[in-house]
Amino acid sequence: VQLVESGGGLVQPGGSLKVSCAASGFTFSTYVMSWYRQAPGKTRELVASIRSTTGITTYADAVKGRFTISRDNAKNTVYLQMNSLKPEDTAVYYCRATSALNGFTYWGQGTQVTVSS
Repeated sequence: VQLVESGGGLVQPGGSLKVSCAASGFTFSTYVMSWYRQAPGKTRELVASIRSTTGITTYADAVKGRFTISRDNAKNTVYLQMNSLKPEDTAVYYCRATSALNGFTYWGQGTQVTVSS
């Protein structure tokens, strides 16, 4: 099983960034996919999730209206489009896969997103 995040980097406040998570080794379409983030000195927090079959999405209040999670089951990839970025969005962003059938969970290694002028 592998979850490989990419697309992180340095962006100015108000800018946009899209991170991706490529999955392999499991049946991607049956897993709930989520993005979490962890800032220095803080606990890891849920940013957004997308259901496995319905595609229903949920967002943390701090990112509603600015971030969009999406998935491409044909490419085994989940995305997080981040707009109107703020310095407080700076964190390591992690991809998580949770089986809708048995609850098995996998994590990616994370990708750094830094919002700074």
